[in-house]
Amino acid sequence: MMCWMNRAAWMLTATLLLCCGSVQAEDWPQWLGPDRDSVWTETGILQKFPEEGPPVVWRKEIGLGYAGPAVAGSKVYLFDYQLDSGDLTPSASGRNRLIGEERILCLDADTGKQIWEHKYDCSYFVSYPSGPRCTPTVHDGLVYALGSEGDLTCLNAENGKKQWSHSLKEEFGFEEAPFWGYSGHPLVDGDLLYCIVGGEGSTAVAFNRKSGEVVWKNLTADEPGYAPPTMINVAGTKQLIIWHAESINSLNPLDGSVYWSQPLKPQYGMSIATPRLEGDLLYAAGMGDTGAAFRISADDEGRPQAETVWTGTGRTGVYPANSTPFIEDGVIYGCNVRPGNFVAADLETGERLWETTELITGDRPAPHATAFIVKNGRRFVLFTETGDLVFANLSRNGYREISRAHIIEPTGDAFGRPVVWTHPAFAHRRCYIRNDKEVICVDLSAQK
Repeated sequence: MMCWMNRAAWMLTATLLLCCGSVQAEDWPQWLGPDRDSVWTETGILQKFPEEGPPVVWRKEIGLGYAGPAVAGSKVYLFDYQLDSGDLTPSASGRNRLIGEERILCLDADTGKQIWEHKYDCSYFVSYPSGPRCTPTVHDGLVYALGSEGDLTCLNAENGKKQWSHSLKEEFGFEEAPFWGYSGHPLVDGDLLYCIVGGEGSTAVAFNRKSGEVVWKNLTADEPGYAPPTMINVAGTKQLIIWHAESINSLNPLDGSVYWSQPLKPQYGMSIATPRLEGDLLYAAGMGDTGAAFRISADDEGRPQAETVWTGTGRTGVYPANSTPFIEDGVIYGCNVRPGNFVAADLETGERLWETTELITGDRPAPHATAFIVKNGRRFVLFTETGDLVFANLSRNGYREISRAHIIEPTGDAFGRPVVWTHPAFAHRRCYIRNDKEVICVDLSAQK
């Protein structure tokens, strides 16, 4: 009897070990992480950076791009621009012409070794032209990439073979891409791929994610804006949020019909940051102190509706550009475009709670000062435009820095200062970070 019990206990232990061993490390397969909520749930992460910084696992030379890495399984997917000729000098008032290729690159996540690449000729005529903006979206064995000039491509994630593609400019009747290029990261939900396109009746378009066939299209705006499609589930209904340059809209994800629409028109068509939901409050904001909190509810017939709770002023709210805010416990944390500092504001009222330059510039604020915000456990992991990774505590009471390490050099240019404006990927207890010259993988696991 004892022998049988020992054997049973051994088999149970072995089974548990096998199960634990088969659990894969968490991926970062798209913009803002697995659930697009900027939350990194892996444990076993170091608490403070060593004095010499986290160990570099590998680094690899790449081309231009604002698009962050995506990590799925054993692979890293990158989107860059191989420049042949043209002037990269950024200008907020004019477009640049470049000649080159857009390239989707697949690397081994453990070594950085190239597995495959897919590239195509692509001439640019956009402002701030340094490469594609959209992080690849990896889902169910397929990779979706949207380039700066509107080339939408679906590839086999294993071997890079093209499954289908669309030229959004040509097929939906545009002479030019949006001023700052196509920037709304494609969203997969169920069998559909949602994209911000633009044009008459096609600001939002849903494609069959496997075949590329157009399933539905809707909305018209003078400019499509740059904010990615966002899925929320509130007031008993799943809703697709589309924030274009004139208004924020809630659509039925299956057929594109409009549930509700509220005006929200930022300066220069710069609807960029992902709208954020906490409870029944949805917050969206952008350039020109344009922002609002909306309470989402259901009418008497159960149909979703939105009511404006407050609209921002220059002294309330948070007004981001290329960094999406994080909302937790009724507080909005984000980068304020003007003057360029890090701000916390109350979600219910918009009241400013505190602001600081310590995180990004360390001194005077700078226009469009940028930090990308991710939550890990009880603390935040922040990546600044200066190339620093920062562990910090954020609360209603203030900003408290825990540890900081310089990871990568800022190779871009904005307002005369060097910047790196690409969101990192956090996966496999590592951080994958790129600039316009290289991608670096650093180990963030707790040292044993």
